[in-house]
Amino acid sequence: MNRLSRGLLWSAMVLCAPMLAHAGVSEEKAAELDEGGSLTPIGATRAGNADGTIPAWDGGLKPSEIPDCYEGEGSRYCNPFPDDKPVYTVTAENMEQYADLLSEGQKAMFEMYPNSYKMPVYETRRTFANPEWIYEATRRNAVNAELGGNGEALQGAINGYPFPIPENGHEVIWNHKVRYIGRWVQRWNNQFAVTQGGRYNQVTIREDVYFPYNDPENEIEDLENVIIYFLQVVTDPPRLAGTITLVHETMDQVTEPRRAWQYNPGQRRLRRAPNVGYDNPGTAADGLRTNDQTDTFNGAMDRYTWKLVGKKEMLVPANSYELHSDRHEYSDIIKEGHINQDLTRYERRRVWVVDAETKPGTTHIYKRRKFYVDEDGWQIRAVDIYDRRDQLWRFQETHSVLAYDKPFVMPMGETIYDLQNGRYLGQAFNNQHPENVEREFDRDYFQPSNVSRQATQ
Repeated sequence: MNRLSRGLLWSAMVLCAPMLAHAGVSEEKAAELDEGGSLTPIGATRAGNADGTIPAWDGGLKPSEIPDCYEGEGSRYCNPFPDDKPVYTVTAENMEQYADLLSEGQKAMFEMYPNSYKMPVYETRRTFANPEWIYEATRRNAVNAELGGNGEALQGAINGYPFPIPENGHEVIWNHKVRYIGRWVQRWNNQFAVTQGGRYNQVTIREDVYFPYNDPENEIEDLENVIIYFLQVVTDPPRLAGTITLVHETMDQVTEPRRAWQYNPGQRRLRRAPNVGYDNPGTAADGLRTNDQTDTFNGAMDRYTWKLVGKKEMLVPANSYELHSDRHEYSDIIKEGHINQDLTRYERRRVWVVDAETKPGTTHIYKRRKFYVDEDGWQIRAVDIYDRRDQLWRFQETHSVLAYDKPFVMPMGETIYDLQNGRYLGQAFNNQHPENVEREFDRDYFQPSNVSRQATQ
């Protein structure tokens, strides 16, 4: 099937899909994204808060503020704020003083590890920035983007954030799923499944990604219903080396579910893998992560209802340059009970709160999840996760830095804490591996025939 035929087929599929009632916002409302409006170009509140603990957004970290310690593409993103010290530290002893700024998962961590868990809180620095063309695309999307397929189909949007002025929970999560984190990336993802006693197994994974949705050379019809091409190759330990997962992430995962394949070196065949999604176990995660917890959340949303609760101020990880430093060995970071909180940085930020609960007649091991999504950049910062008994089960956080030469917010450390058995998973760390780099990939690189050929060579 040629590109034109595929494009026509995809257009027909979208037109036939059931529609969510909401479409783009009015031109009058979208004007708030313009210079002089109340919102930043991607929809955050431009002004600071009443007491000044959250400053106004002034364009983010500027090129002139890139630190001298940064040596260019491929080198480590070093700390532009090396002299910053915590303004205060939240501990088990004083957490009630900050209860309104904490999630239930954070409170549970203080209760579970009262002697070691802490949250050093620094001055809030609104470093977020994206290229100007992302801002321009977001402005267009604000009035043109629509949801179809009961929220599962994104229509009328490309590049940038589709719903900078969200009116429901689906739209907030879509902004996270297609947020700008570059056009291509090759990254090293080190994953640690940690026992109650602090022992861990390390799995090293190379991930090659192409984001056609955020490729400025593409038009909507060029996407052919694929927003992300993702290739994951396990390189260590030897018993898992050569294991491959290939994913084509679709814009409408109900009409056309994500296309996925897996390669097992013992079988030497690349096979279709329809179970790569939802609550199926993540690669080599020892049962501590579901597939849809990669990148904090990804994939289809059709098993949940998504309620937009509103926006609140909260203490969340951000500007985590110290945690990302290559001065720290993995053993400096991965500790018993939780990561080394002395290396973390929390800031007071405004987050969107989205409550997701499984729909009647559907199943997921997580009955309910509450997402906290940063208004600056639409990165999910934290997630409270409940089991089928409505008991708090797991707590998830994502640490990030601003990749200031690109610029975009780059996740560089994710944690999933099991509050019922004391184990946890750390993932996406690369401190002792190469920094994430832009490497140009085309669609052919991610075709099953090419991946199979490369795997068997």
